[in-house]
Amino acid sequence: MDRQTHQGSVRPTGWRLVLGTILITGMLCYVVVDQAYASLPLLPWTAIPTLALLAVGEGITAVHTRRRIRRVAGTVPIDPLSAARLVALAKASAVLASLGIGAFGGMALALLSRLHAPASRADALTASGTLLAAGLVLAAALFLEYSCRVPDGDEGEEQPHGE
Repeated sequence: MDRQTHQGSVRPTGWRLVLGTILITGMLCYVVVDQAYASLPLLPWTAIPTLALLAVGEGITAVHTRRRIRRVAGTVPIDPLSAARLVALAKASAVLASLGIGAFGGMALALLSRLHAPASRADALTASGTLLAAGLVLAAALFLEYSCRVPDGDEGEEQPHGE
């Protein structure tokens, strides 16, 4: 059966979902920050290292998963359920990263006209750093999702797994 017509198959994360989420979230955050910035608390910088560590973790996982799925010598084949869980993680991370890119991008754009104030400048820098970290998470999530794909030559073959 063709992979495209199989009803139970998982499709790759589409660029429309990612771009739509970024644009809608960005517009909403721009309007909210532009209208209510004076009543918002300072933006914490802690999301930057948190997202960066998530991106590094997903990137490392993607490299190891890709090697295991391709059955590189010295690796143990990956359990299909584990691969499915990694795909779910990658898809969720892609949506989270898209929300972060949109939210912090909209905030950074809204703060461009307020850079003369020290608090606004600090928030704009924090929003920009968080935007970059969310971009790294998006790249790592899409790479992890790509790494979980079975190569075309192995689709119909049954490979023995260690029991």
